[in-house]
Amino acid sequence: MIIGTAGHIDHGKTALVGALTGVDTDRLKEEKARGITIDLGFAYLPTPAGTLGFIDVPGHERLVHTMLAGASGIDLALLVVAADDGVMPQTREHLALLDLLGIRHGLVALTKADLADEGRRAEVEGQIEALLAGTALQGAAVVPVSVVSGEGIEDLRSRLVTAAQGFSVRASEGGFRLAVDRSFTLSGAGTVVTGTVLSGRVRVGDTLKVSPSGLSARVRSIHAQNRKAEEARAGDRCALNLAGEGVTHDAITRGDMVLDPALHAPSERIDASLRVLPGEPKPLGAWFPVRLHHASVEVGARLVPLAGDGVAPGSEGPVQLVLERPIAAASGDRYVIRDTSSQRTVGGGRFLDLRAPARKRRTPERLAQLDALMDADPARSLARLLAIDPWHVDLAAFARDHALGEGAAGRLAAELGLVTFSTPGARIGLSPARWEMIRAAILAELTRFHDANPDLPGMGAERLRLALAPRLARPVFTEAVKRLAGEGRLALEGAWVRLAGHEVRLTRQDELLWEMFEPRLAAVERFRPPRVRDLAGLTGVAEPEIRRLMKLLGRMGRVDEVAQDHFFLRATVAQMVAMVRQLAQAAPDRQFAAARFRDRIEQDDHAVGRKVAIQILEFFDRHGVTLRRGDLRRINPHRLDLFGAIGEDEVNSGARSSQAETGSPDEGASRQVL
Repeated sequence: MIIGTAGHIDHGKTALVGALTGVDTDRLKEEKARGITIDLGFAYLPTPAGTLGFIDVPGHERLVHTMLAGASGIDLALLVVAADDGVMPQTREHLALLDLLGIRHGLVALTKADLADEGRRAEVEGQIEALLAGTALQGAAVVPVSVVSGEGIEDLRSRLVTAAQGFSVRASEGGFRLAVDRSFTLSGAGTVVTGTVLSGRVRVGDTLKVSPSGLSARVRSIHAQNRKAEEARAGDRCALNLAGEGVTHDAITRGDMVLDPALHAPSERIDASLRVLPGEPKPLGAWFPVRLHHASVEVGARLVPLAGDGVAPGSEGPVQLVLERPIAAASGDRYVIRDTSSQRTVGGGRFLDLRAPARKRRTPERLAQLDALMDADPARSLARLLAIDPWHVDLAAFARDHALGEGAAGRLAAELGLVTFSTPGARIGLSPARWEMIRAAILAELTRFHDANPDLPGMGAERLRLALAPRLARPVFTEAVKRLAGEGRLALEGAWVRLAGHEVRLTRQDELLWEMFEPRLAAVERFRPPRVRDLAGLTGVAEPEIRRLMKLLGRMGRVDEVAQDHFFLRATVAQMVAMVRQLAQAAPDRQFAAARFRDRIEQDDHAVGRKVAIQILEFFDRHGVTLRRGDLRRINPHRLDLFGAIGEDEVNSGARSSQAETGSPDEGASRQVL
């Protein structure tokens, strides 16, 4: 169990820890000279209930930020009030901080009891009782103590041991996180960081990340609760000897978080609940500047109320915190805000969403999501999120941001019976009821489309997505359509989607005409097939009739109109896409000139010529298969399957590897990769 002191300056916190443990926690030369605590001090007391760790914090009003760095990791608060002074300003502020940090266990030490008679003791105890009323420490025992006479020291020590025996050990199933409060170099060992383990466990040999910097480090050795250990777990005061490239005590500072690499995802815009202390002079309005304290970090921030014009003194409401720089945190973590002059505590609360949106942050849908995230139980919170817009959750991100640890996404999905889709970098979860609604909506929309357009082979994937209500995010829609295709309910053809039973059929007369034309388009000169007027001259069929049939065949996906009245077989177009792709892959800079394409296509048909080659490339440009820059072109991997050119897996792989280079395709065309 970790015990943290709190209280006004010069009320005897350090002396009391020394009397309980035999350790003087003032380790700095300046602390010795001035007789006050300036930085965090640490001491340990072996007991039958295990080793008790003590964090001694400074009491000066200018050092509240240091007090907060230590208080964030404690299990039990030891509030210290001097019998001669009674309740003082920092007593009140430290108690408010403990309350905002959600610390629910505590004792009060009435120090310097040898300086007060029974009347004075009773008076100060009355002050303490009034002070604790309405806080999480209401009803905490008050123990008179004196480090001079020894009065009450053994009683207080016994009470702490009893509290430790009944204290529930923090769960260690989550991802490992240690809030760094010290970083130094130890001779013969190297870089050592200390802090309280907030969640999870760590073992010697583990690889960790320092967040938010992203520095990788390996654990060489561990001291937990002041003893050498093979592992440390949630609730331990811990020292980690770290090694790795770039790992120095200067590279890791107070405020950093050493954590499981899977949890490294710093945040700089966080939605949170906020309780404003009653003593604030006015409501906190938009862009109110504050100093934010979380775990051992302090950072400047701006506050944006999400409900109403502000958060009034003594009230609670949702806010967005826009930070000056990213920090490592987890949903559910407690935080405190102080004014920019660091003279007073303003309020505090819990982080709700580490990926807060910059736009549409006050909509009813967004506020409903934050209300669901208020539930401290992850499973209940997730279930509530899945019941509201947008009806799905990235389970992997949810588990990461709640520091739930390895395998948590799968366990949550199993517990709630979710339907899940795996996408690159995400695992999307839906409730079974919502999945049935999505399935029905997709099938119904396709049915309506086929009824209205019986001569079309299918519906564009993006058009289908935009037609659904509520509209699905692309990753969810893509995986939903794939799932339905796997069930045999749909068929996917490039960027088109159709019901499995839908088939466009030509009339008998059109079939006869097509049987006449198709061999001519598939002849040796397939890369320069006859135009409509040429077909009319060869067959004696009127040009309008040929044009009508070719347009119909184009909608069916059998031919493509590469240029005006110049129709190519779809299989031929697919061959040409493959050629373009091969040219790009072979080029050192992934770009090729039109002449290279003409030369390649003339290997199969010597009479193609530059004009036809340019028409083909311009056709690919219009459909986004190629992206032109000056005289050079490169491929767009997002469109490679538009004409059935390559397999699905290869398309997705190419899209991922080239996404940064090519950017996203325009919204207007049917381009969803399925």
